[in-house]
Amino acid sequence: MNMSTQETDGSPISTDVRTTENARADRPDETVVATRGLDVYYNDDQALDDIDIEIPENKVTALIGPSGCGKSTFLRCINRMNDQIDAAHVEGEVVFKGKNVYDDDVDPVALRRKIGQVFQKPNPFPKSIRDNVTYGLEVQGKDTSDEDVERALRGAALWDEVKDQLDESGLDLSGGQQQRLCIARAIAPDPEVILMDEPTSALDPVAASKIEDLIDELVEEYTVIIVTHNMQQAARISDKTAVFLTGGELVEFDDTAAIFENPSDSRVEDYITGKFG
Repeated sequence: MNMSTQETDGSPISTDVRTTENARADRPDETVVATRGLDVYYNDDQALDDIDIEIPENKVTALIGPSGCGKSTFLRCINRMNDQIDAAHVEGEVVFKGKNVYDDDVDPVALRRKIGQVFQKPNPFPKSIRDNVTYGLEVQGKDTSDEDVERALRGAALWDEVKDQLDESGLDLSGGQQQRLCIARAIAPDPEVILMDEPTSALDPVAASKIEDLIDELVEEYTVIIVTHNMQQAARISDKTAVFLTGGELVEFDDTAAIFENPSDSRVEDYITGKFG
């Protein structure tokens, strides 16, 4: 069954689902992040309900669903960013490479060196491009070098655009460049997982396309987990898709092609085709 999503005016749009020719499709799924019985509450309000999922290494996993269904909450659980929200209470397990990240002996700061995050709105520091990139390394007490800066900026597909202005403010870059600078900052400490919370929603289509192309390159070295409201984007860039619906329920998790072409749950089909309401 080939399905299409709909624009807000009701007109159908096709989804360009990742094809099986993609080399990553042939990689075996090796779990890097798993959740077991994950529940999250904000005071008395439940945001996630009994989430069990296994996210594969060196692939792109997209999290989709309507606003308020818990996608961003789930993302923040993985590197314990919810610790910074007083009202948040987490139950269950989030396992990263065999270790529950909520065990008492886990240092959240050290965890975030392994699981970096890029946010919805570009948030470069009011520092030079160079200092933005080296910030994470300096926080760890590591010496930094020009090679570190170049490596991270090349990894974020930004080096050629900024190599002659490294001492200028990161705030002077365009929105798309600022987001790639934030990605460079995230990968400079050499994490294993990169979390992205709607990283293109504040960008124009050209800048967003560059970020999508970059994600396709990043996944060769990192695991990428991305929240997106753009279902065409999820279909284009991801290998796996998780569908969350109202009430913080994970309704379905499967290969992206299966989710968009032949979902097993009728609610997923209704959501993707615009019938969910």
